Amino acid sequence: MKLGEIELDREPNFDLDCKVRVCRKIRNDGTFPGKQVGETLADKGDEGYIISIGTYLQTAYIYAVHFLETGNVVGCLGKELELVGE
Repeated sequence: MKLGEIELDREPNFDLDCKVRVCRKIRNDGTFPGKQVGETLADKGDEGYIISIGTYLQTAYIYAVHFLETGNVVGCLGKELELVGE
């Protein structure tokens, strides 16, 4: 995404039920209940499935990813994810 580009002006990068992999460690920013701020929610390389697609600040898509190994459902930006080939 380019600076100033509004991601919502195009279709989402991923569809529901897509298998994805996290490109970087995801930590709790304070919005994940039951976990401490800064606690790891998903490690780089963890794989999961997109279960919903929402928006963030009216500029970007936020993908709810269900990580089966941990049971966590974590909101991720598209730049934090990559598609896993089946």
